[in-house]
Amino acid sequence: MTFSIVARDAETGDLGIAVASRFFACGAVVPYIGRRSAIASQAFCNPIWGTEGRIRLDAGEPAESVLSDLVERDAAESLRQCHMVDENGNFATHTGAECTDWAGHTTGEEFSVAGNMLVGPEVIDAMAQTFRTQVHLPFAERLLAAMQAGEAAGGDKRGRQAAALVIHRGEAHPWLDLRVDDHEGPLDELERLFAVAQERYLAFADAMATSDDFSGLTDRKMLDDRIEKQQERLRNEGQPSRSRATDR
Repeated sequence: MTFSIVARDAETGDLGIAVASRFFACGAVVPYIGRRSAIASQAFCNPIWGTEGRIRLDAGEPAESVLSDLVERDAAESLRQCHMVDENGNFATHTGAECTDWAGHTTGEEFSVAGNMLVGPEVIDAMAQTFRTQVHLPFAERLLAAMQAGEAAGGDKRGRQAAALVIHRGEAHPWLDLRVDDHEGPLDELERLFAVAQERYLAFADAMATSDDFSGLTDRKMLDDRIEKQQERLRNEGQPSRSRATDR
């Protein structure tokens, strides 16, 4: 019912998951990211694979070991699909034998893609090829490009409904967490939300506290200046606001 990508930015170590599905609110049940690891649990989703797996990976267990244990313990493993990356950048993948066709996965350098209930293998092939080749794009845009390539190749064979993009920058909390839960064009809507995030939100996210900097940026004027510079850049590039916010 889902196709997704789990990836790590080789330069920064940022971790990201993007997912789309003809299933309501897939972003609520598929992505699990910690400070040093990321897991996508999908198909006949078992959220414990995500919550327990994330804790174990962040504690230093290898991805292959964690995934093998989850598969062995789960009586419904044949219905599950999961892919993950550990703190050392090692990926592990599982597609159960009873996942609805077409179902499968592939792994490349710094990423894995997986899907089930797809039109065919061309979906994950297109995703993998796009992520491999679009190295010039910023990490978030590269993830979105891979997802759009999968959709263009046919995506979920039932249609479209929901999508999500989550990125962590070495913290337990996300740097970016966007969800589209019920929409006729969820990936297009996700791209709109990302464009809106660039107007103000990401400047704020960059100023938030971290585990190494408990207070984060404390000067409100500095934050306002960053936001104004970002909005000026967008204006100069001819990019109008795509926000639907209203003023009182």
